[in-house]
Amino acid sequence: MKKVPLRLCVVTREKHPKKDLIRIVKYKDNIDIDVTGKQNGKGCYLKKDKTVIEKAKQTKILNRVFETNVNDDIYDKILEII
Repeated sequence: MKKVPLRLCVVTREKHPKKDLIRIVKYKDNIDIDVTGKQNGKGCYLKKDKTVIEKAKQTKILNRVFETNVNDDIYDKILEII
C-alpha cells in the first residue's frame, strides 16, 4: 500500500490527507489558492469545510501565517471552490 501524505490544517490543527485540504500559497507577496498543490512559495492548508473557512476568516489566521494582510476575497474564492 502506498502511504497517504498527511497535512495539518492551520485552523483545526488536525492532520488530514492532502486531498481533503485546500492549499493557500504566498509567492512574491501574492496570496493565491493552489489548486494543483505544487506551486512555489510558502503554503498552508485549510480543511475543505465551510465552518473551518468561516472560522479562518473570522480569526484572520492567514494574516498571521503569512505575516501580511490577506483580503477577504481569498476566503470567498475558497468557499466557491469547495
